[in-house]
Amino acid sequence: MNSPELQNRTFLALLIIVTLAFGWVLWPFSSAVFWGATLALLFAPFYRRVLRRLGPHKNIAALITLLLCIVIVILPVSLITASLIREGALLYGRLSSGELNFSAYFDQVFKALPPYVSNFLERIGMHDLSDLWAAISTGVMTGSKVIASQALQIGQNAFVFLINFGLMLYLLFFLLRDGSALSLRIREAIPLSTLHKRHLFSKFTTVIRATVKGSIVVAIVQGTLGGIIFAILGIQGAVLWGVIMAFLSLLPAIGAGLIWGPVAIYFLVTGSIAEAVILIAYGVLVIGLVDNVLRPILVGKDTQMPDYVVLITTLGGIALFGINGIVIGPVIAALFIAAWDLFTLSDDDADGEPASTAPQGNAPPGNGA
Repeated sequence: MNSPELQNRTFLALLIIVTLAFGWVLWPFSSAVFWGATLALLFAPFYRRVLRRLGPHKNIAALITLLLCIVIVILPVSLITASLIREGALLYGRLSSGELNFSAYFDQVFKALPPYVSNFLERIGMHDLSDLWAAISTGVMTGSKVIASQALQIGQNAFVFLINFGLMLYLLFFLLRDGSALSLRIREAIPLSTLHKRHLFSKFTTVIRATVKGSIVVAIVQGTLGGIIFAILGIQGAVLWGVIMAFLSLLPAIGAGLIWGPVAIYFLVTGSIAEAVILIAYGVLVIGLVDNVLRPILVGKDTQMPDYVVLITTLGGIALFGINGIVIGPVIAALFIAAWDLFTLSDDDADGEPASTAPQGNAPPGNGA
C-alpha cells in the first residue's frame, strides 16, 4: 500500500510536470498572454467602476472596458506601428543603397567646426579623426540597419502579429470578466502565509501598474514629443526616430538626448542656428522635463525603486525577453526586494523583535489578472 508521503511526492511531481507542460504549450503565444494579463491588470479599476454601475452584467462591463483599451492604447499603437514599418522600409532602402552615409555627415560636421575648435584639436593631436569617424559611422550604420530591419520584420510577420493581437484581445476580455475568481484561486493555491501573499501580490500589482503608467507612458510621451519636433524641423523618419527616443527614454537623465543631441549639434555646426536653438530648447525644456513632471504624478513616491535598479533590470529584461522585458525586468526586481524584505522580517520576528515595520500593502485588486 502506498504511503501518504509517497502519494504526496508523486502528486507534487505530477503537478510540476503538468504546470511546465502547460507553460510549454502557451510559450508560442507568451507575448499575447503577457500583454493581455498586463492590460487586464491595468484596466481592472475601470472595469470595477463600470461593473458597479451595471450591476451583474459582467460581459457588458468587460466589453466596455475592452473598447476603452482599444481606443486609448491599442489603436494609437497600431497606427504608430504602421508608420514605423513604412519609415523603417524607407530607411533600410536608403542605407542599403548608400544614399544615407553617416561617414559623410561626420566629415561635414568636422569640417564645419569653428577654427578655434579645429586648432585646439590639432594641438592635442586629434586633427586626423578619420579612423574614429569610420568606426563611429560603421557602428551607427549597423545599429540603424538593425532598427530598420526589425521594423521590416514586423510587417513581414503580419500574419503572426495578427494572430497574437487577436488572442490578446480575446484573453483580455475574459481576464477582465473572470480575473477576480482567477486571482483568488491563485492566492489560495500559493502555500504562504496571508501576510506574505498580501505583501507579494500588492508589490506585484503595484510595480506592473507603476511600470506601465510610469516608464512606458513617460517613454511614449517623450518619443511623441521628439517625433513632433523632428517632423516640424523637416527631419526624415520622424516616427522612427520618435520610437527610438521612446525606448532610450528608459535610460535616466540622458535618454532621448542621445538622439536629439547629435542632431542639434549637426544643425549648429552646419549653420542652421535657428533649428539648433529650437531643438536644444525644446529638448531641454519640454522633452527633458517630462520625466520629472509626469513620473511622480503617474507612479507616486511610494512605488518607485532606485533609478539604477530600474535601469539595470529593464535593460536585462529586454535582453532576455525582448519588448516584454520592459515590464518583466522591474517586476522581478520588485519581487526580489519584497521577498528579501519578508525574509528579514521573519528573522526579526524569530529574534523576538516587534514586526511593526512590516509592510502592510493592500490586497491586490479583485481582478488582478
